[in-house]
Amino acid sequence: MLTAGNHSATIRAMDASQAFPSAEHTQSAVSALAEMAVALRRTGPEPALTDRARLLLTDLVGVTVAGLRTREITALRETATSTHRDIGDDLLVSAIAACMLELDEGNKYATGHPAAHVVFAALASCGPETTGDELVTAIIAGYEIAARFGYATRRDPRWHTHGHWGATGAAAAATLLRGGDAPQVAAAIDAVGGLLQVTPWSTVLTGDFTRNLWIARANSAGLDAARLAMAGLVENQGSVHHSLGEIVGELHPAFLTEDLGRRWLVHEGYLKLHSCCSYTHAAVDLALALRERWEDPADIAEVHVAIHSLAAPLFQRHPHNRLSAMFSLPFVVSTAVVSGRVTPDVMDPASPAFASAETFSGRVTVEARSDLDAELPHRRIAEVELIGVDGTVVSAAQSNPVGDTAHLPLDTDAVLEKLGGLIGPTDAQLVRRVIDQLPGATPACATLEQLRPVWGCLPIG
Repeated sequence: MLTAGNHSATIRAMDASQAFPSAEHTQSAVSALAEMAVALRRTGPEPALTDRARLLLTDLVGVTVAGLRTREITALRETATSTHRDIGDDLLVSAIAACMLELDEGNKYATGHPAAHVVFAALASCGPETTGDELVTAIIAGYEIAARFGYATRRDPRWHTHGHWGATGAAAAATLLRGGDAPQVAAAIDAVGGLLQVTPWSTVLTGDFTRNLWIARANSAGLDAARLAMAGLVENQGSVHHSLGEIVGELHPAFLTEDLGRRWLVHEGYLKLHSCCSYTHAAVDLALALRERWEDPADIAEVHVAIHSLAAPLFQRHPHNRLSAMFSLPFVVSTAVVSGRVTPDVMDPASPAFASAETFSGRVTVEARSDLDAELPHRRIAEVELIGVDGTVVSAAQSNPVGDTAHLPLDTDAVLEKLGGLIGPTDAQLVRRVIDQLPGATPACATLEQLRPVWGCLPIG
């Protein structure tokens, strides 16, 4: 059985033996994933899966509402050229809002954000008779497929994690909700390999807002692939192997089906407390705890961070906007020390806190340590040391960020507290109430319409 701890070693062994060199293995794995998805639609997910999906949906919807209230999304929506609602534009804006604050759910085994890649395509695929159970089941199946593709893909380090492997889950969910059979679901998953985004890390690190469209375009690609599959215009040929396995990186089909139906990656994700890249979160947790030793951050002379190499692209300094700030480890840790939180308000360049963090960040040093890489992906270890101007030294290490299912996972109350700080307690309770009603709802759209007052561009018909 493959486990998280031996994932990298197993891939190295595969590389040496070239055990899975061809698209045929991917073709077979995609068929197995499609059969799993259709079987799940037939039998329904077990209660624990439904409960986990409700928690993830509550979190994602709340984060989306928060994103919609930012000045960036307000400016984007003001550019609309029509007064008529357009589902495609609603999907685009909603998905951008979901990921732009870096508060949406993620999965360390997929090294990215499966839920945001899947949910909006699923919502846009709801018909007038779609039940809540059908919608939730499609999201669970799509999540699992997206996460497994992320887990099976060793990205070229120049590629960011958004916009490519996650589209497979969007395609699967959309096809399921259109009533597709296993060959059609497989065809959609495979076809979406020809519709992927080019997602360079450099775009993220320079703060280019186009990065925030990658997840949205992956959802749209899933819808397009589902349409092609339902029309009988595409079939599963293992083509996704060529995009993910030869251009984005290397694809290892064994991880697509290992323990399929027994291990569910949706149970192994994380929920985020800090408005920044997940690679920084363990360091932020530690900095927030250690800073309590001093009443005044000015009395802290130095901050040293040691972390795994996944965070190495985030060592750049002097961010100029929200996006580049969320992907600057020195700046994020500085914000934690200076402001005592890393929330959307202090990550806004217009805030006084942003300038204060930039000034303090010169005291923060960061390094990637190869010994910490040996624990990936199971443990994303960070070590932080703070040194006071009086010579006092405090330090600590942490295996994973708070909110990971393996380290102080968030329950419903914790999610509601998070959302209450983002969108207010009343709206947070509304989101929870609607999502709790979704399983068993007939039809799903009528239940979801209750969200319209806080989510005006809800991407359903």
